Amino acid sequence: MVLDEVDLAILNLLRKNARLTNKEIGVLLNKTATPIFKRIKKLEEHGFIKGYVAVIDYNKIGRGLLAFTHVQLKDHNKEDLQKFIDKAISFEEVLECYQVSGDFDFILKIASEDIKCYQEFMVDNLLDIVPLTTVKSTFVMKEV
Repeated sequence: MVLDEVDLAILNLLRKNARLTNKEIGVLLNKTATPIFKRIKKLEEHGFIKGYVAVIDYNKIGRGLLAFTHVQLKDHNKEDLQKFIDKAISFEEVLECYQVSGDFDFILKIASEDIKCYQEFMVDNLLDIVPLTTVKSTFVMKEV
């Protein structure tokens, strides 16, 4: 499937607000709701839209400490890589997990109640999955 300008505009609008109705998108793009509906279904079927999510204010649910944690595994065999992925994404503190190139193997986005809870999560959970070489955490000061 080749995306045209209307498809890209739909994706951009949904990226900003996934709750827009087909009619609202149609008004913004000077189209009727029916072709917008068909295009969105096509975008979903072809995997351009993976799903719809709610953006959570973690401060309001008691998880105001946000960290990006860079992790380097000691061994890079398939079993350890997959074990780390499977276990890391099972923790409710881990919001996102990316396998990356460079000095680290993974970057995790982690939401925790406070620094003490973050430290407990690291010691009791993350550091026990597989042997690690390096863990580096960067804490978010302000989301912009």
